[in-house]
Amino acid sequence: MQLIDEAIDRYTHDHTKPPSALFEELREVTHAKMKSPGMQVGRVEGALLRMLVAISGASRVLEIGTFTGYSALAMAEALPYDGKLITCDRDPEATTIAKEFFARSPHGKKIEVRLGDALETVKKLREDDAFDLVFIDADKARYVDYYDAVFPYVTQGGLIVGDNTLWSGKVLDPKSEDDHGICRYNDHVTKDPRVDNVLLSVRDGILVARKL
Repeated sequence: MQLIDEAIDRYTHDHTKPPSALFEELREVTHAKMKSPGMQVGRVEGALLRMLVAISGASRVLEIGTFTGYSALAMAEALPYDGKLITCDRDPEATTIAKEFFARSPHGKKIEVRLGDALETVKKLREDDAFDLVFIDADKARYVDYYDAVFPYVTQGGLIVGDNTLWSGKVLDPKSEDDHGICRYNDHVTKDPRVDNVLLSVRDGILVARKL
């Protein structure tokens, strides 16, 4: 399902500030080397994530799902000089590409890749770890598990951003495990009295929750 008219989608893309040339190269490498390049965050969503980090004043970010690193790099650009972004993934092929591009960016020093199951990574966080923004973009069936696991580490006023929350329209007629996982997540966040939230129809859907 095409959620947004193709011409409007292009217009939106063309009227969003373009990233540096490094991002375009990362996009090309991802399409050339990865089996599912559509998993990569694009210009518009990358710009939105960068802006959310900037306007929230975030200094520490946790990302669940690195893929080839586009979103991590976009968010790292908005972090202060001493900011920190921890990104979690279990795909060594994708994270190898990500690390190569992180090393070439002046903001790459802010990023730490933790390879392995993200839930296990979260379990190993220190009790005093805190994050101003968490971006969830991994296996859809476990979105609620990720949300519940990271919630105690989110600062008051901090953001939890879930990607693919319209799931190509499949939320209207869920069939697969992933479909139902996204529906459970959207319902779970919306019913959570500890947050304020808005579901945006950007790209494949972005659910932004602010911890009260």
